[in-house]
Amino acid sequence: MLEEQYLNLERYVLENGHLKGDRTQTGTLSTFGYQMRFDLSEGFPLLTTKRVPFGLIKSELLWFLKGDTNIRYLLQHNNHIWDEWAFKKWVESDEYQGSDMTDFGHRSLTDPEFNELYKIEKQRFTEQILEDDTFSAKYGDLGNVYGSQWRAWKTSTGETIDQISNVIDMIKNNPNSRRMIVSAWNPEDVPTSALPPCHSLFQFYVADGKLSCQLYQRSGDIFLGIPFNIASYALLTELIAKATGLEVGEFIHTIGDAHIYSNHLDQVKEQLERTPRPAPKLKFKQVHDSIFDYEPGDIVVEGYDPHPTIKAPVAV
Repeated sequence: MLEEQYLNLERYVLENGHLKGDRTQTGTLSTFGYQMRFDLSEGFPLLTTKRVPFGLIKSELLWFLKGDTNIRYLLQHNNHIWDEWAFKKWVESDEYQGSDMTDFGHRSLTDPEFNELYKIEKQRFTEQILEDDTFSAKYGDLGNVYGSQWRAWKTSTGETIDQISNVIDMIKNNPNSRRMIVSAWNPEDVPTSALPPCHSLFQFYVADGKLSCQLYQRSGDIFLGIPFNIASYALLTELIAKATGLEVGEFIHTIGDAHIYSNHLDQVKEQLERTPRPAPKLKFKQVHDSIFDYEPGDIVVEGYDPHPTIKAPVAV
């Protein structure tokens, strides 16, 4: 069963993980070097042992594919995954006129009064991003995040490389190539990035009329992050296969530091007590000639019947 690949990762790290400190000072159980393989012909690997919000996954991936780096598109689709970085830029700017939001990422989790204030300011920020073009251009843009790296990689000569278009062309015209790679990891950007790319490189492989994709992810939050990554790259593989006239093969997920945060241990154990249900099917309500023309409403999952959501704090 597809989902057992993920549940086995959770079990392995619970039983064999090393206690390690981390950037967020939360603490983790961690292992180094783990691989999962998902046969996409068996179904779409959206977890059923807890609800995973597919709407957020598809709108984020399509945002990447459009080369967009401004959170306005995400907010238009009620997706708040990337809000914090943009919001932080605003509240730390000289133009911000409001209550002190210093260290908001940590204080909002522990101080009820501050948390309420944070929500009010966050709503004000969201409305300005959606309604004010100038404000959105200044504070909504995140710079060299995945959309830029995938679609407009900056070269040393000042030009840009559209890695997604290039890899689609290579799959169509030279499917035996071993260079069908997209990289998001740019050493020059790492020192100044708020969060350097976690899913740093992926490669495609064509055999027997099927397209497979392998992701190398340098760091993975097993409970909250990796379920998103699995579904996102499975969807990417499906979209690239559609664009190149191929069937889907495998999604192979290779993780460097795979970790469970210390404040997620109870949630992981609760999840492991649940029985997986049949994997849903991915359906396209509309198929486009260009991979860059898809919108969230074009893509749905059918037969998704998950167990309830399991909430857990985000380590920031």
